[in-house]
Amino acid sequence: MVSTDIIADMIVCLKNAAVSRKETVVFPHSKLTVAVLGVLERSGYLEALQKKGKKTQRHIEAKVFYVNNIPKFKGARRISKPSKRIYWKIKNVTPVKSGHGNLILSTPKGILTDKEARKENVGGEALFQIW
Repeated sequence: MVSTDIIADMIVCLKNAAVSRKETVVFPHSKLTVAVLGVLERSGYLEALQKKGKKTQRHIEAKVFYVNNIPKFKGARRISKPSKRIYWKIKNVTPVKSGHGNLILSTPKGILTDKEARKENVGGEALFQIW
């Protein structure tokens, strides 16, 4: 069975890669995937992104960031799901794990972290939390 939840698949792949100490993870190419992985790269959970392949065979290779052989990515929790969308106003956007994690939001200004959303003063669909 093929999953229709791209973000949940990304979270599971990142968790598995961190646990098994994999250096790189490959994701299918889409605008949403590129945007979410870009935010994770800016937040310091991933080192580098490389787009590979041509036309229908495109994919993205992400390098997981390790500090002293310990992955910076420890866990994640999906908030909004395809069956139940959850939207947060800017006043409801609070720090994750006392500021040690990030909330990833889909806003009118693009995919942003909780810190960037508060700076831009926009709310949106809460995709997932990562720490």
